[in-house]
Amino acid sequence: MTVSVRGMTPLIQVFDMPTSLQYYCDRLGFELVQSDGPGEPHDWALLRLGDAHLMLNTAYEADSRPPARDPTRVSAPDGYVLCFHWPATEGS
Repeated sequence: MTVSVRGMTPLIQVFDMPTSLQYYCDRLGFELVQSDGPGEPHDWALLRLGDAHLMLNTAYEADSRPPARDPTRVSAPDGYVLCFHWPATEGS
């Protein structure tokens, strides 16, 4: 079975969502398309710039976020997520 991939969206873990949204939206021109809920702070966000999409997710839950970034987590990330897009078919 082959799948006709139409796009791919990277998911990036971020330490500080408000700062990340400011950077991607205000400085790079992305727009916030969807988030995990109304109001702030967001733990997950879908951004778009033209045909490009990007997802951001907080690296820590709000109640377990340390006061500062962990340098070992930045130097050796534990993984990457790429979400592929393909046309929907009947029954999916």
